[in-house]
Amino acid sequence: MANPFSHFSKRGRASRANERGRELNRQGHNAEALAEYERASRLDPRWSVPFYNAGLIHKYAGKWDLSLHQNQQAVDRDPTDTDAWWNLGIAATALGRWDVARRAWRAAGIQVPDGTGVIDFPCGRTPVRLNPATDGEVVWCDRLDPVRALIRNIPLPESGFRFRDVVLHDGAANGYRKLGERECPVFDCLTLLEPSAFVTCVATIQPGEASGWEAVMTVLSDNALDRGMAAEDWTSSVALICHDCSTGRPHEQHHHVPTVHEGPHRVAIAASGEDDAQTLIAEWLPQANGARLAGLRSYTARPPSG
Repeated sequence: MANPFSHFSKRGRASRANERGRELNRQGHNAEALAEYERASRLDPRWSVPFYNAGLIHKYAGKWDLSLHQNQQAVDRDPTDTDAWWNLGIAATALGRWDVARRAWRAAGIQVPDGTGVIDFPCGRTPVRLNPATDGEVVWCDRLDPVRALIRNIPLPESGFRFRDVVLHDGAANGYRKLGERECPVFDCLTLLEPSAFVTCVATIQPGEASGWEAVMTVLSDNALDRGMAAEDWTSSVALICHDCSTGRPHEQHHHVPTVHEGPHRVAIAASGEDDAQTLIAEWLPQANGARLAGLRSYTARPPSG
């Protein structure tokens, strides 16, 4: 029996073109890589792998129509390729092709509910890495379906994201975080799907009494929640960690827990506008053990996310 991967077989020649494409992709030469994948698919049209690899490039470039087409070609040739079904589901979700997304999730083993519109399939709380190619801020989100997530933290203003944005995230874990005793996978954000109406305001608060700051911040957070807003003490909660821990499992020896801070605190507020943030703070200050507002800045424009 002839070896399908022999040097002169169609699959062998296609495999070499595919490997050249993979190497070009690793080097960042995506156009050249796509040309090799196309060559591989012409040499062996029944082989799914070059189509899947081309779909990957289009996914990370945000070219959703092309990603959907290539992954559809891949699963047509290999219906057992779960990764291709996932990427088909991601592309279909980005395009609002809910019929295709439902078919893809079910083929990947996820029993999403029947319907014709947006998929309502909550998957719990998860961390998502915003702008994974640059600063890689990680925020906690509520997963609305296998790849859509609602941001529950207040992202840093320079991230280009806001509280309650809906984002599209990848399907492969790229690190882990703890939620209580449960280990949760970190998913990389692919794009912003639905921008929220919130702006980010940052207040500089000088605490009053030396003790009790955590309790008065809880009051502010609860008051914000009652108004459909959010408030977070970035000085106490934001931690910078190394790349290896961010994309792996953070560990105690790198001292990632923020230390006690005795000076002014940066307090983030997600509000519909600066006036609402000012009102929230004004109503809170009499309960804040002598804390005072030293400054307030609002960020309404969104810088481009990376």
